[in-house]
Amino acid sequence: MLTKLQQLIRDGEGLTVEFKRCAQELPKNVYETVCSFSNRYGGHILLGVEDDGAVSGVAPEAVSQIKKDFVSAMNNAQRFSPTLFIALEEAELDGKTVLWCYVPFTSQLVMFGGRIYDRAEAGDFDVTHSPELLGMIASRKQGAYSENRIFPYVGDGELLLERLMPQVRQLALSRNEKHPWAKLSDKAIMQSAGLYQTDRVTGKSGYTLAAVLLFGRDEIIRSCLPGYVTDCILRRENLDRYDDRLMVSCNLIDAFDNIMDFIAKHTPDKFYIEGVQSVSVRTKIARELVSNILVHREYTSAYPAKVIIERDHIVTENWCMPKRPGKLDPESFTPQPKNPLLANFFINIGYADALGSGVRNLYKYTKIYSGGAPELVEGDVFRTIVPIALSDTKMSDKMSDNRAMSDKKYRDALLAHLADKGEISASEAAAIIGRTAKTARRVLLQLVGEGVVAATGGNRNRRYKANR
Repeated sequence: MLTKLQQLIRDGEGLTVEFKRCAQELPKNVYETVCSFSNRYGGHILLGVEDDGAVSGVAPEAVSQIKKDFVSAMNNAQRFSPTLFIALEEAELDGKTVLWCYVPFTSQLVMFGGRIYDRAEAGDFDVTHSPELLGMIASRKQGAYSENRIFPYVGDGELLLERLMPQVRQLALSRNEKHPWAKLSDKAIMQSAGLYQTDRVTGKSGYTLAAVLLFGRDEIIRSCLPGYVTDCILRRENLDRYDDRLMVSCNLIDAFDNIMDFIAKHTPDKFYIEGVQSVSVRTKIARELVSNILVHREYTSAYPAKVIIERDHIVTENWCMPKRPGKLDPESFTPQPKNPLLANFFINIGYADALGSGVRNLYKYTKIYSGGAPELVEGDVFRTIVPIALSDTKMSDKMSDNRAMSDKKYRDALLAHLADKGEISASEAAAIIGRTAKTARRVLLQLVGEGVVAATGGNRNRRYKANR
């Protein structure tokens, strides 16, 4: 990325590049630039660089606070609508610290401080009171993103808000204990995440396709997207057909759990010490693969997304509207989310990381997992291939051993929590062990079967209590 930043500085400011002096604190107009980039084509912001390209740098003692202030503003619904998940990264140029970020073009009209900004070569312009320019922005966004389509006839009754919103809040809070969603109503969360919108051209208001995909009941998803499905296939012995298959056509929150569990069921795991914690490398890789096929996917196509597990590799496929066809290079890769609303939502609940980090994570953990490197090819079909290194003769035993080790670790963690707090839900358990709710329920039910834990309540409100 260092070479990329140096090239941006050499080329100078323009429609998609902005330099800002930033010594001790964020310049006030940086948020206007974030807003205008979001509404135009996206772009790079470099802090600590003068207008002429001279690197003046950010004071080292101010870096931490500047990064915190920036992220706080991006997630503040009183300042940005919708809120954005963008973070500043550090780089050293000419012996000085530069902070930078890439602002993606979003599918929704972005406002800062109740005003709307657009980008031109000469800078950022307030277009709040220009119907003609606002219409041009709306036209650009509607033509680029299908997730933004409004379905006025979809009401709260067609969405699983009552069941899924508690899980969403818990996931967001486990990532950030001060997450603003903790104090927002369900409707306010949907609005702040861009899942409930008003089309400024037609005047129609309603839930978007992104909302239907994230929270919709199965029947409403089929109504809006008849071809939506993710096909999970194990093809290890029967190469002509399959050894196991799972067709996933539910909401994306449940779909994420189901596909993660399918991969865990049929692939070996490997544990790696990261800092002071032992992490599941398979889970790290699967998370990137699954979030990619669910978030960066063109849903207007009936082409089914696929997860194919074979003898020595995992392949994922999803339909794509390619921006830069060909193999992705992690060194020069610039993130361009296909569905920014879905991407931002997944980032908020911890199902994905900040834009661009997913590709880097995939390369990092694949090397640890198998000693190889993933292959990512962008075309009409986006294809990712991750090698599996273990031989077939060792795979079954290895998977069984790893699952037993994992279950013991999960049991110990949940029993420790129950000893302290007395009770727990499946979604709370999932956040504690860092796995899906389905895995958490499986471990909890094992404890129920052993008489160590008692289950109370119906499916939606089930709690698990320690037997004293």
